[in-house]
Amino acid sequence: MKEKFMRQALKEAQKAYEKLEVPIGCVIVKDGKIIARGHNLKESKFDTTQHAEIVAIQKASKKLKSWRLLDCEMYVTLEPCAMCAGAIINSRIKKIYIGTCDEKTGAVGSVLNLLEDYKFNHRVEVEKGICEKECENILKDFFKDLRKIRREDVKGKVE
Repeated sequence: MKEKFMRQALKEAQKAYEKLEVPIGCVIVKDGKIIARGHNLKESKFDTTQHAEIVAIQKASKKLKSWRLLDCEMYVTLEPCAMCAGAIINSRIKKIYIGTCDEKTGAVGSVLNLLEDYKFNHRVEVEKGICEKECENILKDFFKDLRKIRREDVKGKVE
């Protein structure tokens, strides 16, 4: 079941990839059903807050007509940053499933751990490594393709 939902998050990441957004995808599940989906939209919306997790939290809150996402689980392809970890805590998400870690900005254990190291009023359960290779590979492929696009763009401007 965990892999099924993470694969849906990967589909969201693919949508971001196709828009030349960093390919991170997220789904929020309640009672075994996806209630919200999100993918990165920072570049296209010109908004630093448009991370996959924030987009999905906003959609889930609207659907449930509540900022409290009690008994909801989040599946996200990349470890959340500090902003997203804060939103996860504040929205009262029960559990988060993470595809792969983010050694540069991860705030759920890699760089810091907002979900466990501090005494917030809400605790979020965490499970990592769901479809880890697929989640790593989409990011690696994206940045490889992005470097290639930029090289071609620079080469085209020089000629």
